[in-house]
Amino acid sequence: MRAFIFPGQGSQAVGMGKALSDASPVAREVFQEVDDALGQKLFQLMSEGPAEDLMLTENAQPAIMANAIATLRVLEKEGGVTLSAKADYVAGHSLGEYSALCAAGAFDLATTARLLKTRGQAMQAAVPVGVGAMAALIGADIESAQKLADAAAEGEVCTVANDNDPTQVVISGHKGAIERAVALVKDFGIKRGLLLPVSAPFHCPLMQPAADAMAEALGANPPAAPFVPVVANVTASPVSDADTIRDLLVQQVTGRVRWRESVGAMESIGVGQFVEFGGKVLSPMVKRSASEEVETVSVISMDDIEALLKTL
Repeated sequence: MRAFIFPGQGSQAVGMGKALSDASPVAREVFQEVDDALGQKLFQLMSEGPAEDLMLTENAQPAIMANAIATLRVLEKEGGVTLSAKADYVAGHSLGEYSALCAAGAFDLATTARLLKTRGQAMQAAVPVGVGAMAALIGADIESAQKLADAAAEGEVCTVANDNDPTQVVISGHKGAIERAVALVKDFGIKRGLLLPVSAPFHCPLMQPAADAMAEALGANPPAAPFVPVVANVTASPVSDADTIRDLLVQQVTGRVRWRESVGAMESIGVGQFVEFGGKVLSPMVKRSASEEVETVSVISMDDIEALLKTL
């Protein structure tokens, strides 16, 4: 069995999608459709920068999605394959869940782009700059990370945001609490704590205003049932019901990204190959979370697409 997976924030880089666009009219169509949906020259920003504008979450989120979907569309249209025939499950990390749902037909491309623009703006607006922070804990498992977060909170928000793999957990919350946590890592047997260059504390209770905004946006633009089940971030289990997917996307804004558990759940139901579209971020996490028999493939370039087509 095979899962198509889609990366989240942090996988953006100036130049993303340019080589694919130069090589494929299918990719160009995707980038143009996203530009038209948003009323901005997002692809120009992706291609040329500046990097600080691409880093803004309201730009990074639709850009990462557009790049991943362009890669998938080239595979499908130029390779003559369909996701429904070649993938048993889809999943994505944080905003990547929207890419996964777009890939599986739950949202059309323009709606996905607009939802992610709204999500990025709402997440940025939820917490004033400088109030929140996030940190990656290297050499931490979920238990040690949770104990550290509890110890550092001191009445502020400090919680596990992303359970990425058995060696990396991300925490999120008030800046003071996150800085205390970073200072305490050695006391909890954690190798390192690194403050992340993010503009807001994602996936924690401070994001509740953004969750409310997404509840409204998703109420106006509800998903359809996907062609194949999506393994949801907040439950780490497959779901196909459209109403449930909508509710889980709202919960996802404040909830934990249970990526390690999602990988484990997919492997346990028979997934032996994970194909990542538009990045090489999730594949290493999958490798660290799954057994040695599991195969990962990262698909970014035309060469990657052609190589994958030979194996499908």
